[in-house]
Amino acid sequence: MSDAVPHVPAGHKGAFVIERDGGRLAEMTYTSAGSKIIIDHTDISDALRGTGAGRRLVEAAVEWARAEKRTILPLCPFAKSVFDKTPELRDVL
Repeated sequence: MSDAVPHVPAGHKGAFVIERDGGRLAEMTYTSAGSKIIIDHTDISDALRGTGAGRRLVEAAVEWARAEKRTILPLCPFAKSVFDKTPELRDVL
């Protein structure tokens, strides 16, 4: 799976999503607070479990945060675990 992970902004909230055949199979939601984004929830469909989809969502958020010069606060336990395991992503924390 190498398709892009779309960013769906919605005011001061937003999400990074994985969709297939018109359905949303995974999403990681956040809230903006100034120059910081707070990742608050990650939901992965059973169909994508074990495929690295969750990590792809976090990586998409990191790429976006770097481009926008924003920082990330991962309150979601899953997102926090990805940052804990992946030092190269921590520059946005």
